[in-house]
Amino acid sequence: MDIILLVLALLIILFCAEIFTNGVENLGKALSLSQAVVGSVLAAVGTALPETIIPLVAILMYKGEGGSSIGIGAILGAPFMLVTAGLFLVGIGVFLSYLLKRRKVLQVYLEPKTFKRDFTFFLISYSLAIFFPFFFENTRFVHYIIGLLLLINYFIYLFFTFRAESLEVESEENLYLEKILKIKNPTKNTVVFLSSVQVVLALILMVKGAHLFVEKLEVLSHSWGLDPLLFALLIAPLATELPEKFNSLIWTLRERDVLALGNMTGAMVFQSTFPVSVGLLFTDWIVEGLALTSAIIAISLGLIYVLFLNLFKKIPVYLFIISGICYLVYGYLVIQSFNN
Repeated sequence: MDIILLVLALLIILFCAEIFTNGVENLGKALSLSQAVVGSVLAAVGTALPETIIPLVAILMYKGEGGSSIGIGAILGAPFMLVTAGLFLVGIGVFLSYLLKRRKVLQVYLEPKTFKRDFTFFLISYSLAIFFPFFFENTRFVHYIIGLLLLINYFIYLFFTFRAESLEVESEENLYLEKILKIKNPTKNTVVFLSSVQVVLALILMVKGAHLFVEKLEVLSHSWGLDPLLFALLIAPLATELPEKFNSLIWTLRERDVLALGNMTGAMVFQSTFPVSVGLLFTDWIVEGLALTSAIIAISLGLIYVLFLNLFKKIPVYLFIISGICYLVYGYLVIQSFNN
């Protein structure tokens, strides 16, 4: 029964991801927003908010060292999953769309400036939060300063994203709610309203599906004899990021790579600023061991992506495969730590 519910949860996530992307595309088109804004802000923040609640609850409601450790782990796990497993799934989407002959050339279509901007802001924010204890005394005052700088950095990022040049959003499909309600020739305000409703409903159901997926995956992991901590470090964070991953997969299959990548990189910028600032304000923010390892891997991959963009103005598909390999390497390190 648990396996059936696990599969059902996955189908719910896939279905809702399709509804979400359709709603976001039509909302962006109705508001005349660029693909950079829709992907990096609307889609990214929308799908990142739900899992952001997890560390907030752990830190603010479950006081003590346990809640703090869970919160910090969840905060650091989100950007790591996005830059490793998330971007790997984008690469898989590119390969699949090429094999299905939906794209003529095996390459990633992107706006180099948009991608570079997102990764640059991510690297600045994340590096500041991770490495400041090595250069400054780890005091509450320093926490406040870094937390404030991260929030300011995100607002600067929003400013540049909204002002940057980018292609306008295109939508091949009419809004699904329009079809269901049989509305013909809707006004702009009607499209905006219905798109917003569809996005919110899809997001709620997608989050419910993700929670069900994690719950059943946890039950099965226990029955299979997996260590609970192993599940918490590797499987649960991967599952909670499913909304971003499947949204990006759907967009990649449709050759909407700018939206797909923006969904990932925009979420990375958000996850490395707001949740991290909460961690800095309400915990001792001690980053070490496997948590530090995951952060170093994420930052290193970010630097590699930016380097390739600066040198070649494009991202080779195999680089996304390397992101997946990095996730497997981290998984190996986690498993080895339990064996030692």
